[in-house]
Amino acid sequence: MNIQQAIMMDEKDNVATLLTAIEKGHQVQIKVGERSFTVQAKETIPYGHKIALKDIEKGGKVIKYSEVIGQALDPIEEGTHVHVHNTESLSAKNL
Repeated sequence: MNIQQAIMMDEKDNVATLLTAIEKGHQVQIKVGERSFTVQAKETIPYGHKIALKDIEKGGKVIKYSEVIGQALDPIEEGTHVHVHNTESLSAKNL
């Protein structure tokens, strides 16, 4: 049985929020709609933080719950931790 380990609300999302802390190398189970897939964690990521579902280029938009929540300060690799150390929040007027 596969247990969902991260929340992804929309196919447009490029990050998912973890429902548990994840260790480096762990396969994170994600479900969106009827589709399930896994992403391998390339580093340890704390509970409640985000994991990149695909590569995000420097300056690229970070999308969560189908909304732009920020932009990447540096390239973010699939499977890595997405948080304040590598993203910058964007206000609605800057989108």
